[in-house]
Amino acid sequence: MIALAGNPNAGKTTLFNELTGSRQHVGNYPGITVEKKEGEYIGKDYTLHIVDLPGTYSITAYSQEEIVARNFLTNEKPQAVINIIDASNLERNLYLTVQLLELGIPVCCALNMMDIAKSRGIEIDTDKLSALLNVPIVETVAREGKGKKELMDAVYKLVSEPKEQGGLKISYGEDIDNALIEIEQIVTSKNLLTDIYPARWTALKYSERDEQVMAAGDAVDLSASSDIKKIVEKVSLHLKKTVDTYPEAVIADHRYGYINSVVKQGAIKKDRDLDKLYLSDKIDRVVTNRFLGPLFMIAVLTLLYKFTFSFSEMPVSWLQRLFDIIGSSVASAMEEGLLKSLIVSGIIDGVGGVISFVPLIMLMFLGISLIEDSGYLARVAFMVDRIFRMFGLHGSSALAFILSGGIAGGCAVPGVMASRTLKSRRERLATILTVPFMSCGAKLPVFSLLAVTFFNKHQTNVMVVITLISWLGALIIAKFLRSSIIKGEATPFVMELPPYRFPTFKGLAIHTWERTWQYIKKAGTVILIVSIVLWALMTFPRLSGGEKAAFEQKRTAVFASQETNAEYVRQKIEKINCEEAALGLKKSIAGRIGTAIETVTHTAGFDWKMNIALVGGFAAKEVIISTLGTAYSLGEADIDEHKSLSDTLAGSKDWSPLVAAAFIIFTIFYAPCFVTVVCIVKETGSWKWGAFSMIFNTLLAFILATAVFQIGSFMGY
Repeated sequence: MIALAGNPNAGKTTLFNELTGSRQHVGNYPGITVEKKEGEYIGKDYTLHIVDLPGTYSITAYSQEEIVARNFLTNEKPQAVINIIDASNLERNLYLTVQLLELGIPVCCALNMMDIAKSRGIEIDTDKLSALLNVPIVETVAREGKGKKELMDAVYKLVSEPKEQGGLKISYGEDIDNALIEIEQIVTSKNLLTDIYPARWTALKYSERDEQVMAAGDAVDLSASSDIKKIVEKVSLHLKKTVDTYPEAVIADHRYGYINSVVKQGAIKKDRDLDKLYLSDKIDRVVTNRFLGPLFMIAVLTLLYKFTFSFSEMPVSWLQRLFDIIGSSVASAMEEGLLKSLIVSGIIDGVGGVISFVPLIMLMFLGISLIEDSGYLARVAFMVDRIFRMFGLHGSSALAFILSGGIAGGCAVPGVMASRTLKSRRERLATILTVPFMSCGAKLPVFSLLAVTFFNKHQTNVMVVITLISWLGALIIAKFLRSSIIKGEATPFVMELPPYRFPTFKGLAIHTWERTWQYIKKAGTVILIVSIVLWALMTFPRLSGGEKAAFEQKRTAVFASQETNAEYVRQKIEKINCEEAALGLKKSIAGRIGTAIETVTHTAGFDWKMNIALVGGFAAKEVIISTLGTAYSLGEADIDEHKSLSDTLAGSKDWSPLVAAAFIIFTIFYAPCFVTVVCIVKETGSWKWGAFSMIFNTLLAFILATAVFQIGSFMGY
């Protein structure tokens, strides 16, 4: 087993995709929500199993990604580590390399992005660097697939011809070196964690006050661990008194000093004017400019929005027609009854309505992947950091907001998962609880329907306002949470701005398909179950025999009237059928629930049919549209088979522009869908935050919707 490690933006994921292609699968580490990617590289005479570790700048356990990467290296003990190094930022990337070498694991370095390094006038003597570090080093350009065969051959040689690994030993100065020797003696004599970590590495981690290692030491031998902590405390006090610093800082300084000495021994030459700006720097002067940057960002987001909806319109309509044909064919082939209703209304209409949006979702994720892989998404986070910090959030929260629908209809689930990059638990929690307010892809059809129906002349402006409300609302609520139940100091925002790159077709294809497949799986599992459950709730209990007999008598009376106009008779029968279905819906479980809460929701302008749709939205927001269609088509007296849902709502006495506005506000803010709630629980590690999100968001949504409706009514709208 081979581990793939490297700094973020060093090309690790690109190399992993090149090495494994379609021979990869994605899951989570056991008990942890950090994504785990595995795949196979098939060489001429060998096959290597590769695990792609989370991108990390070090293996000091601060962030969840660093903990996962380090635990994998120490617990799973891979045969070797491929360390991906950005050749254009050699000194910074070598910090992780030094830590890997200190851990004593066989390392093979992939000196990636050599083309960028050369374009910047950077010359690297690979052989010299390899000799100084005592590890094999291979030059690569991952996005073009260059050097991957040579790299894997070097890795195979490394694992097939193993050498004794003593681990890199750096001098950290007399004070710390003496402390390390003393700690090593205790670790060795007491066998403290020696089955997991090298003795010197354990000593280093204690010196760095690594909480995870110290907790593990306490659990094995509390007495020995306490003795080591006393040694660390003694050297810490000495360093504080003499040079006003701490062991952690001294260790980091000496690691960088070691790297600097390696680089200065002729391993790297920079033949360039120090005042020369790289192309990335020149672009950043515009796209991250205080005034031009936000305008450029809005232009990019608008372009993505137009691209997604313009090019998806036709394939979406094709899929909708396909499911209409399937539904009609199944309906005509089956006899009337519950089974037919379940298959046509519960399954085909429910799942088909969601699957038909796959082209839109795929194009949207393609656009997001393009922006992300090009390096621009990091600039967005950099620009909005100042604004986000005013509301108690972090610049890295911007990515979570965008993935949740801050651009053009994402999904709250990847948005919640993207919060893993935040190191502060409080900022991470505030981000997780507010990203569901974004206009996700499931909400967009609801907003579009109501905008077209009740604000036809201003639908574009309405959609823009909805987006602004969702962003501003999320930030204000984040400020409230960070000032009350999630108090805490803001952490500094330090983010690497990677150079701009042309995304590879393979990388875009893999990223787009992974995200689209998650959406399809959701439609085939969660939405299918929800559709069937809602169908049952809107079907049972059925009308009593007496009620059915009464409607049958009405139909008999129409046929007995000797009316000669066949069209008139058909309309009368359709009207009776509709009234029967409407009564059946109102007396169903869903109808009774909707009617029961109408005594409260009428203050926001919602009737029992709207309530049914909104209750269904607790499971999945995609269900709101289909539930509205069912409820209102069954409730209208005048039936026109060519009448759209938009026309039905526009002609309904229960709806008005004011009610639509209140409905939109409620949909923006109320409880996230069930899958998102489950994701919140997994990410926070507690059901209480999932419950809080549902209850707090729904109460907030209802208060805001009621305020909109009551103020609008008072003003005469």
